[in-house]
Amino acid sequence: MDEVPITLAGKNKIEAELNHLVKVEREEIKVAISEARELGDLKENAEYHSAKERQSIVEGRISQLQGIIARSRVIEVSKIKSSKIVFGASVTLHDTEKGTRHIYKVVGDDEAEFKENKISYSSPLGRALIGKEEGDTIIVKAPKGDVEYEIESFEFID
Repeated sequence: MDEVPITLAGKNKIEAELNHLVKVEREEIKVAISEARELGDLKENAEYHSAKERQSIVEGRISQLQGIIARSRVIEVSKIKSSKIVFGASVTLHDTEKGTRHIYKVVGDDEAEFKENKISYSSPLGRALIGKEEGDTIIVKAPKGDVEYEIESFEFID
């Protein structure tokens, strides 16, 4: 099994979700199933079937999160020293066409969240950034067409 990089913050977030599912959700589902069983005939018991379905979803997510943690290798971003953009970099980009500025953090696949400006190193933008330096220009193939960015700066912060 190949290890995949993850930031410490990303691992902590995944572990928090896993902890919540195991200690809170799983226990709530056990209670719901127990209460539904007391209602009688399980064949036509909507509460029971709903609780069992929820149990299946939660157990699947628990398994998925355990797999992510098992194959992850934590990278301490603040200890990275590189003159080029690598995993963990917070990159300031200038969209040359729109004149806008964006800051993205290059993270692992399992912690990428575009709404939080966290992009995966394997995404089109992430792949275009890896190995580049300040002042370089990149072109990213996007659904709406090519987008050109100039790399203004980057740093390694947690």
